Amino acid sequence: MIILAERKPTFSWLLHKPLCFLGFGFGSGLSPVAPGTAGTLAALPLAFVLCLLGIDGWILLLLCIALFFWGIRICGYTERELGIQDYGGIVWDEIVAMLLVLSLIPFKWSWWLAAFVIFRLFDALKPWPIKWFDRRIHGGLGIMLDDLIAAVMTLMVLGLFYWIA
Repeated sequence: MIILAERKPTFSWLLHKPLCFLGFGFGSGLSPVAPGTAGTLAALPLAFVLCLLGIDGWILLLLCIALFFWGIRICGYTERELGIQDYGGIVWDEIVAMLLVLSLIPFKWSWWLAAFVIFRLFDALKPWPIKWFDRRIHGGLGIMLDDLIAAVMTLMVLGLFYWIA
């Protein structure tokens, strides 16, 4: 069981712990306001560069699957190093989930904007079943899983919009 600690991570601390640096989304999770939003934003230029390099669609989806499983370790390790359960600055989960969404939608700014807004709503509000899993599964898997579910729900909403339009 992880006990709440009074440790405030810094960029310097992250640089000495490479897995924590990843867990904090290359430092984006240090944002004093809405670190989850900052982490999700960090995924956008990353996805853009990957798409420009030709790593998109199914290739990006396969990469996201690998990053998800690697993220279980990254987030679990970062959580243990902090001594704080599911610390808000751990945003690797947002990055991977947003990359997953972007891998399956058109490479157009309007789709990316809609995906960002819908994903942030699901991630912040945590409707069922996200909240159910968030409360019951902890550690690295728990951190990653609720954002994966938010990504799937985002894709469902975007798919519905696509089907209706």
